[in-house]
Amino acid sequence: MAAFEGAFEVLASVPLIMEYESVLTRPEHLVASGLTSRQMNEILDALVKISSPVHLHFLWRPRLKDPADEIVLETAVNGAADWLVTFNLRHLGVAAREFGIRSMGPPEAWKEMRNETK
Repeated sequence: MAAFEGAFEVLASVPLIMEYESVLTRPEHLVASGLTSRQMNEILDALVKISSPVHLHFLWRPRLKDPADEIVLETAVNGAADWLVTFNLRHLGVAAREFGIRSMGPPEAWKEMRNETK
């Protein structure tokens, strides 16, 4: 994975990692990924090790309908992210732009990263 090779910086806050763990270890997501809960937690542990920690000094709630989305936005804003890469552009895209953060889906971000390295 590009993140583990240092192709880009991953920002993470404690609430964001907890949300990832909660979502990614749900039975339907484990079935879709083909991983066990233990394997998924090992991946999350590895992600934490390469992430830059973000301390949430400022909260902008309520701004979004889903409290879990607030965690993503707050981590990006507090971490001074350039990009917010998400499949949830419908909810996070507009809010991210309000803070000057460019939002895009993973396929678009991957294409941009490949173009920047050429």
